[in-house]
Amino acid sequence: MAQHFYDDDSAPVFDALQALSLVQPDVGFDRAQKVIYRTSHDAQNSVALISGGGAGHEPAHAGYVGEGALTAAVSGFVFASPSVAQIVTAIKRVGGPAGVLLIIKNYTGDVFHFHLAAEKAKAAAAGTAVEVLVVGDDVAVGRNQSGKVGRRGLAGTVLVHKILGALSSTQKTSLSDVLALGQDIVANMVTVGTSLGHVHIPGRAEDASESSASNQAELGMGIHNEPGCRVLSPRPSLPSLIDTMLDQLLDETDADRAYVAFSDKEKNGNIVLLVNNLGGVSPLEFGGITTSVVRALAQRGIRPVRLLSGTYMTSLNGPGFSITLLRATPQMVEFLDAPTTATNWISATKIYGDVNEKVEEAVVAGEEEDPLSGVLLNSGLFKNAVSAACANVIAQEATITQHDRIVGDGDCGVTLARGAKAVEAFVSKTLPGDGDAVATFGALTAVVENNMDGTSGALYSIFFAALTAALAKQASGSVLDFKAWATAVSEALSRLQQATPARQGDRTLMDALEPFVRVLDKSDGTPASLAAALAQTKASVEATKGMKASLGRSVYVEASNWEAVPDPGAVGVLAILEGIVSALS
Repeated sequence: MAQHFYDDDSAPVFDALQALSLVQPDVGFDRAQKVIYRTSHDAQNSVALISGGGAGHEPAHAGYVGEGALTAAVSGFVFASPSVAQIVTAIKRVGGPAGVLLIIKNYTGDVFHFHLAAEKAKAAAAGTAVEVLVVGDDVAVGRNQSGKVGRRGLAGTVLVHKILGALSSTQKTSLSDVLALGQDIVANMVTVGTSLGHVHIPGRAEDASESSASNQAELGMGIHNEPGCRVLSPRPSLPSLIDTMLDQLLDETDADRAYVAFSDKEKNGNIVLLVNNLGGVSPLEFGGITTSVVRALAQRGIRPVRLLSGTYMTSLNGPGFSITLLRATPQMVEFLDAPTTATNWISATKIYGDVNEKVEEAVVAGEEEDPLSGVLLNSGLFKNAVSAACANVIAQEATITQHDRIVGDGDCGVTLARGAKAVEAFVSKTLPGDGDAVATFGALTAVVENNMDGTSGALYSIFFAALTAALAKQASGSVLDFKAWATAVSEALSRLQQATPARQGDRTLMDALEPFVRVLDKSDGTPASLAAALAQTKASVEATKGMKASLGRSVYVEASNWEAVPDPGAVGVLAILEGIVSALS
């Protein structure tokens, strides 16, 4: 269920607009008409650029008001076009002898309201020269379906804002020149969007259609929460999805969507790429998406001269992104690079390096075999036990992760499973030194260290490093027996406890590791004694439910959460021990 800090959809519109006037000294806010405008605009000599539309697309459009970008922006309520009166007010605020260009996206409400406002402004007693530029850059809906309506306006509109903003800041530039350049941009620009689901608007009842489906993507998303043109189910992989999007942008054999001839080498020296976050994609994933798009273009022989990547035009918190390609002239690129004081503009950059360049894997400690100690493992038994432990951890990943969501940061199970998969791959191969214990555990420590991060990774790495050192003390030429294992494991635990104050009773992984090792050290290694050690460990782990946390992230959660689940780290250790004991019994 969607949640918001605001309980209605009007208050955040006013507050978000006012925020812009708080951080820019030359920006005014007409609250009654929801207009953001430059107070220092020279209406006598510079063409005023006004854009706008429904709220919900932030930072567009008001976030791009500033010198070198828009002169004013007018906002409706969420996904609703502003009224004619609002637009006329914006024209009065910044219009003058140099004229006004209204830049709008191709949506019916915006087209009607902005055109009517333009006519009213021209007919007024002090008549202002006003032109309207309608941006349509969507390719998801082809010519046949869009008919007379034409292409929707999407994220490419922000490129129009920036390029024309730089031009209009040039003194004595005519309104006709600004309009002509704008029309040229629109004619050479294409956009397609995709999303994993729909958004929920504050204060409105949630509609079933707004909830995200678990395994699908919608292709051809607009920016008003409307359904996509195609539903891709099951959801394709990211590279496959991006290829489908690029096909729609670049395929000139598709007569329905081939709006720009990107194959024209004489005109394609300056392709600009905009990768836009629709609002709900995390910076981590979005960075990966950007790299994937650049890589996919490189595979098609296209290296953009400029890259813009970030949150430029949203659909509230839409879980999706869009790709825009502009076949730019050198002048467009120059204006795109020009400075602006607009608060939310993210500057374009060149692409450095080769995205397809082979990345050499670093040599890490443990990849080169340690000197052989002569202390030998029973390789078959060792592999079976480790494989069983890894399989059990992977099987319990979801449970451990869910426990950690309640009392921690939700990554314990994922971290353990990642390490288990890496260890599983390691033991599937020939062991170092054909089963040399020290060489094997030295390499195994490196595997854990390089595949498990966070606190868990550090603790497991210390334990295995200490175990490696303990094994090295065994007599060369011997095959490890149960007593040798028990002695080494006990010493490794002691070394680990020198690095952490955690002990049994602190609600940590020690509540599983410590009791098992203590019982193991006193047992004879028979299946019955191992089962007894495991039973005592299970009881200790269960006892962590309701136990006060003394260490780790559980310290910071409400005490009632401790009652709900056992400690995730202890459950993870128990999963490992269960796998080992099952293989040895």
